[in-house]
Amino acid sequence: TMKGNVKWYDRVKGYGFIQTEDNKDIFVHRTGLEGIKVLETGEAVEFEIEEREKGPVAVKVRKAE
Repeated sequence: TMKGNVKWYDRVKGYGFIQTEDNKDIFVHRTGLEGIKVLETGEAVEFEIEEREKGPVAVKVRKAE
């Protein structure tokens, strides 16, 4: 499990980016959210990274405890 903060998220388009603790930007899509419907800019989150064709994607995204 990784931790980071939401860099930005477009609720209409359903995607955005999470900035990891080591300052990498990871793509996030609404299908990767768990138990939450939208992300807020600056919100602390926990997630896992899945490698896909276009690069790493955040999955199992949830609010950080």
